Amino acid sequence: MGDDIIIRVQSPDGMKKIPSTKRETAATFLKKVAKEFGFNSNGFSIYLNRNKTGEILSQNKTLTLLKIKHGDMLYLFPSGSSSSSGEVMDTATPHTSSSLPSISSSSSSSSSSSSLIPRSSSAPQVQEDEIDQYLAKQDGKIYRNKDPQLCRHGALGKCVHCVPLEPFDEDYLNHLDPPVKHMSFHAYLRKLTGGADKGKFAALENISCKIKSGCEGHPPWPEGICTKCQPSAITLNRQKYRHVDNIMFENHTIADRFLDFWRKTGSQRMGYLYGRYTEHTDIPLGIRAEVAAIYEPPQSATQNSLELLEDPKAAAVDEIAAKLGLCKVGWIFTDLLSEDTRIGTVRYSRNQDSFYLSAEECITAGYFQNQHSNSCRLSRDGYFGSKFVTVVATGGPDNQVHFEGYQVSNQCMALVRDECLLPCKDAPELGYAKESSPEQYVPDVFYKDKDKFGNDVTFLARPLPVEYLIIDITTTFPKDPQYTFTSTQRFPIENRDILGETQDFHSLATYLSQCSSASFLDIVSDFHLLLFLVTNEVMPLRDSIGLLLDAVKTSNEELAQTWKKSEQWATIEQLCSTVGGQPSSSLGYEAMGGPAAPASSSAMWSCLHCTFMNQPGTEHCEICSLPRS
Repeated sequence: MGDDIIIRVQSPDGMKKIPSTKRETAATFLKKVAKEFGFNSNGFSIYLNRNKTGEILSQNKTLTLLKIKHGDMLYLFPSGSSSSSGEVMDTATPHTSSSLPSISSSSSSSSSSSSLIPRSSSAPQVQEDEIDQYLAKQDGKIYRNKDPQLCRHGALGKCVHCVPLEPFDEDYLNHLDPPVKHMSFHAYLRKLTGGADKGKFAALENISCKIKSGCEGHPPWPEGICTKCQPSAITLNRQKYRHVDNIMFENHTIADRFLDFWRKTGSQRMGYLYGRYTEHTDIPLGIRAEVAAIYEPPQSATQNSLELLEDPKAAAVDEIAAKLGLCKVGWIFTDLLSEDTRIGTVRYSRNQDSFYLSAEECITAGYFQNQHSNSCRLSRDGYFGSKFVTVVATGGPDNQVHFEGYQVSNQCMALVRDECLLPCKDAPELGYAKESSPEQYVPDVFYKDKDKFGNDVTFLARPLPVEYLIIDITTTFPKDPQYTFTSTQRFPIENRDILGETQDFHSLATYLSQCSSASFLDIVSDFHLLLFLVTNEVMPLRDSIGLLLDAVKTSNEELAQTWKKSEQWATIEQLCSTVGGQPSSSLGYEAMGGPAAPASSSAMWSCLHCTFMNQPGTEHCEICSLPRS
């Protein structure tokens, strides 16, 4: 009995105790381990140390000669997956760059919850956005110069007054002009992955408000629920970081053309923002959303309402934008009401006494953000949060049109995704957390506020002030305008038939005649024109416009001229002349007040109002009954 010993063997599946003797050979011991763990003789390796040193080979040496004593711990790694297993069991050695770090945050301040799960290579391989890959490689520290009054060291020394600060330093952010309330998302990641463990035992986890599937210990909801499958209660708190730190329109023309619809009709308008994400240097590791164009989808609008309609061209628009190096970065809508039409002022309606975003708008923003989630390699789901922004064109304190940028928090995204949040009909500034029903279990949602005595009190989110869900983002215009699309003329914007602005070959012919003196690249460098060339029903160029899109993207006049010589463009020119495009000389004379050239009475003519091709000899359109002239 004195020779009997027990050896502990730890594997990725857990630890097991192997009975043995001091005189037992290593080969016999390895056979016992293989039988206990269900491996063949060559399917694993055993080491004395956790860092894979001191491998025990199948030989005739006894355990005593190998210095293995009673109670010792050995480490088993399956063949072919030793790196993954090593990361699961390793709690002391640093990880290599191939392992995917994960971070966590409190569920009370973001959409993630704390988790003490070590990082594992089983996390999905995610292709992040270019801006995220770029910022992940940056140092991010805030370097300061030597203070002539406080620093008492040499030129090469550092002290507490001049040592570089971390990008998440709250004191530094609060002293910026203007102060920054939310640190950037990458600064937040640096904060979580800093310290001695480098964020090893943290994981970004998306909040789920749904019952976990696969729990077999009880009947399904509503007959049963347990703590294993029940989602945790959510305590809302203002998010400390934001995924986008600045929104910038390239020039005023983009916004002015969008506002023209409201100026001419008085109805509200909505559009999608297309642009790119770049570095925002005013904030450490910040991200800026640059807007290059606005696409207006089909919609039904009045002075007080806005309804989106099904858009059959949505996929084509995204495809064209991608080939131009752009992506959908957000959405914009107007909430404008004239105050005095004589001086052009608008009503200041969104303020601290009313609301900044209504609950319905927050839900819509959350819906869009869930559709455009942010790829993140630090999350086990492969995504976390969103860079999709919301811009509101509304009246400011000076009764002029202002553009205000927002996002909703990751918590709001989770509530919207799992259909737990509703708007209040009579109070636009309040939301309402749904109650559980036989069809859906809804976790309790709380928020904290101060009572009349100044004490922190927890309230049930029925109703819920939407300020807990909103993150404001600065919206700006550059001092020096930038132009991704350089055309000086204006091709009609899509889906504005109510204004009489139609996209057809007659409007294309008119547009081309106005641009006769410009280079071909400048002529076609218009986002709305390119959309028309691809999506028109007469001659769509979706499969043959790639070269032209490359020319616009790279501002290459030679590529544009090469595409101009193609058969497709020759057909487009022929269609323009057939439909009724007038030469630039006659257009110019008519614009100055001269008579228009008489059209031939023996040729088909296009109605100026609905573009229908009418038979020769008729003076009124067969469709709209409006006169020919």
